[in-house]
Amino acid sequence: MSVDQLPAEEAAPSRRYDGVLRYYELAKRAEWKVGDLQWGEIPPIPEARGSAEKLARRRDVWRSVITQQLQADAFAVEMAAQLFQLAPHHEAKLYYSTMVQDESRHVEAWLKLVEQAGGTAEQDPHLDALARMFLDLDTLEEKVFLMQVFFERLIIPRFRLIARSSRGTVLEDLCNRLTIDDGIHHGAGMAYERVLLEDADRKTKQQLITVANQMMPIFVQHALWRPQVRARIAAAMESRDAQRLREDLDDGIRLASLLGLDVSELRLPV
Repeated sequence: MSVDQLPAEEAAPSRRYDGVLRYYELAKRAEWKVGDLQWGEIPPIPEARGSAEKLARRRDVWRSVITQQLQADAFAVEMAAQLFQLAPHHEAKLYYSTMVQDESRHVEAWLKLVEQAGGTAEQDPHLDALARMFLDLDTLEEKVFLMQVFFERLIIPRFRLIARSSRGTVLEDLCNRLTIDDGIHHGAGMAYERVLLEDADRKTKQQLITVANQMMPIFVQHALWRPQVRARIAAAMESRDAQRLREDLDDGIRLASLLGLDVSELRLPV
């Protein structure tokens, strides 16, 4: 389905969109406000002990973590708005209206948190490359597939890891909320992609595999990239990070197969 030639959806009721509408209702029930976070009541980030140099170094590490998530969600705002604009189905537009609000709320929370942590840090160039690729994709099927089926699913474990490492902080609370939100985004994407692929021809489905193969090497660079302030930690965790990434990509391939795609030509770069 070409972005430039999206058909208007007929108004006749259909149960084919029930999955999308279910996630719309879930998103409405899961809504929260930035003010719900315990600002000023608990530490914004984990508090270290030791010399001034050690404290500064630990704060820089957390600033870099928050900056990367802010960068990702700033891109997600653009992508969600694009999906809302392009989706021809009323039920999908209802859902994407909540996704736009979610991603905007996430950015607001990250902006507030990064200020309390001491300001932004180095940005990830590979995430910028992913953003450009996703925003420039040609079809709605490609955008939903890469953004929600793959990307949203692959970053959920990252939020869980950050939350486990930041107990008792605003950062932990925020990551727990984003785990739920992005889980809904991913589930909605799976449901909507099934609708989009119901009448898709072989060429359309093959194109999804093609763009996934183009995306995965960039995603791997993004997932394994660390700024200079986290270089020592990255070196210690290199093998575990690579193993975890391989598991996540394997899961992404499994999800693609559930959509009826031929995943035999998907190439894992790790």
